[in-house]
Amino acid sequence: MSFVYLFYSPVLYIQKHTANHSTKAKKNSSSNQSSVPNEKELAKNIVVDTIYKDPSGAWLRKIKYSNGSETTMILPPPIGERTPINVDTINKDSVVIVVEKEYNVIYILYKRKRIRQYRAVFGPDKMKDKHKEGDRCTPEGWFRIVSIRDHNAWQKFMLLDYPTPESYDRFNERLKSGVIPGNSKIGGAIGIHGTFKGGDNMVDMGFGWTDGCVALKSTDIYDLFNFVKEGTRVYITKRSKAIQKDKKS
Repeated sequence: MSFVYLFYSPVLYIQKHTANHSTKAKKNSSSNQSSVPNEKELAKNIVVDTIYKDPSGAWLRKIKYSNGSETTMILPPPIGERTPINVDTINKDSVVIVVEKEYNVIYILYKRKRIRQYRAVFGPDKMKDKHKEGDRCTPEGWFRIVSIRDHNAWQKFMLLDYPTPESYDRFNERLKSGVIPGNSKIGGAIGIHGTFKGGDNMVDMGFGWTDGCVALKSTDIYDLFNFVKEGTRVYITKRSKAIQKDKKS
């Protein structure tokens, strides 16, 4: 039995492969080892596909394939679901915030497990990395929250340490290559915040309206606030294929 831990977009899952061949299958096979079909073969080889909650409250998806193998996925909590968590027992040093721009989602990883996820919006061109001040794009890479404060318009504002040294490296390379004008500035004041009064529907629709910040619904920014502190790591990416190890510790 083997367990493979993956942070895979759009779900976080654990694969569990089991050899469950029938006697007939064993006779017709030169190997007793089972394997999960590749992605192109998945649909026609699935014989059972169920989603359920286990006694601990985790959402599971169990898939059985025609060759006898099984895959059990641990699904992330649905967007907006507020599973009761005693935040006083949370070690905030073990919290990582991941922002996936393609899927308009921000989620909390706690000890490599996704415990919360929220809808999020960005600037008008969400798939573009920030190049310079005024382009209204959200920067990509590893950051940290450097301050958290109340905000009259956005409920909470969690300022990120953009620009980082890596941000400056990319910015200077773009200057040298002529990708951006020579008088460009790198910009700053990028953070995670709530939305304007009555603007929650803009987040639900995925309408990008910020100047490069990450915006959540009002209730969501308050919920996120409970899990973070100054120094919490934030990873912003177009899409998360697999995050096996933290880049920074």
